[in-house]
Amino acid sequence: QVQLVQSGGGSVQAGGSLRLSCAASGRTISGYAMGWFRQAPGKEREFVALISWSGGSTYYADSVKGRFTGSRDNAKNTVFLLMNSLKPGDTAVYYCARRRMPYSSDYTSPGRYDYWGQGTQVTVSS
Repeated sequence: QVQLVQSGGGSVQAGGSLRLSCAASGRTISGYAMGWFRQAPGKEREFVALISWSGGSTYYADSVKGRFTGSRDNAKNTVFLLMNSLKPGDTAVYYCARRRMPYSSDYTSPGRYDYWGQGTQVTVSS
């Protein structure tokens, strides 16, 4: 069993930055790719970023590309999402998740992930 505990987030003005953290306990996540998703009120959960098991490869939704950076520290069993140039449209609850094995070509669907963090609110005001 894996527990993913998120921290960070909060409220910021447009153009600001925030960093989210997701710490795993119970079992290591070092051999797994990790994803970040977000869900705005009344909308479906959407893919934000994928970080490979080593952290050497990252993939982003077009809406955040160039502004968000995913990373990880496997020694600390933690993944991060640095969010720069935040926009009001980024307002949502953000979730980290462990990608389910065996991997498929689809990494943007929430169903391809098996363990989820509790979510953290990010609010961006104009």
